[in-house]
Amino acid sequence: MTTAQKLHYHFDQVGSYLRPDALKTAREQYAKGEITQAALLQVQHAAIKDLVDAQVAAGLSAVTDGEFNRSWWHLDFLGQLGGFEFYDQEASYKFHGEKTRSTNIRLTGPVHANLNHPFFDDFKYLQSIVPEGVEPKVTIPSPSLIINRDQRSDGWADYYPTWQAFLDDLAQAYHDTLQHFYDLGARYIQLDDTTWAYLIAQLNANADDPAARAPFEQTAQDDVYVINQALAGLPDDLKLSTHICRGNFKSTYLFEGGYEPVAKYLGQLNYDAFFLEYDNERSGDFGPLADIYNGRPNVEIVLGLFTSKSADLEAVDDVIARINEAAQYVPKAQLALSTQCGFSSTEEGNILTIPDQWRKLALIKTIADQELATV
Repeated sequence: MTTAQKLHYHFDQVGSYLRPDALKTAREQYAKGEITQAALLQVQHAAIKDLVDAQVAAGLSAVTDGEFNRSWWHLDFLGQLGGFEFYDQEASYKFHGEKTRSTNIRLTGPVHANLNHPFFDDFKYLQSIVPEGVEPKVTIPSPSLIINRDQRSDGWADYYPTWQAFLDDLAQAYHDTLQHFYDLGARYIQLDDTTWAYLIAQLNANADDPAARAPFEQTAQDDVYVINQALAGLPDDLKLSTHICRGNFKSTYLFEGGYEPVAKYLGQLNYDAFFLEYDNERSGDFGPLADIYNGRPNVEIVLGLFTSKSADLEAVDDVIARINEAAQYVPKAQLALSTQCGFSSTEEGNILTIPDQWRKLALIKTIADQELATV
């Protein structure tokens, strides 16, 4: 699936950006019934246009809509996929020190692509405002967010004779979705994924108990199967990346632990690029990169050496040293730089300002240009 032409951005970004006050106000007004959906869309489009201009000015070759069209990085997409609905699960997600809203999604029927999904119109707008020579990038959650996660697939037996049949339909729904994005003109799609961090935590917690580890190992195998089935047979010039996330809400996190327990599974995934979180000690060392890279000459590893959770700027010499350390496991020509996550995975955003966000990206570009652009 991968081709050498797909390795092209030494400076990239996960996807989400801090929402401007005008957009936050408009979303609040719309939720209260004070403005129409058309009025909200007008504000949203203006904010996205400003964001695209700012990303281009920052030197990014691939730009997103900042996820300004959604409230959550994942649920807005998943809840409008065919066969799912939103509901209030009453309990919040277990972030460290913060409580989220209690929205979730659940299965209501056979899974299928929704070709009227609003994300397609969102992409068309982004595509219409991106200048020549700059690539519009789509970000959606991975199908693994549905497999044995947060009760989202619990009702599978109500609609399928076997678990395998459910997995096959989920893979097909994603394949059809990705193909439709391609048909609309998308050539760069990123699938965001917190499941691997969840599995790291579970496998580490049961490290000495093979029986307890078994269901989590099976989930990892199911995730590999569904993702690779979803990606199989897509056009060769479609770039497909994933972001392996440990959770991102108001500068807090869900999971911790290095990539060792899942590296062998990540090394089987047929993505062109892996955005990996390496901004602090919770991320572990670079050793697992060897298994994730897995000797594949056309796979890019995007090092998330910069935190999106605070305004603090990383020390240049420290970052350069870490790039060189990572290059012991992955050829330097196949490395790129980004923040470890987006700046606003939910509409609340992380605890920094919009100017802080751009200062952070300016630092990344400076170091990427110096250390990776000519490799």
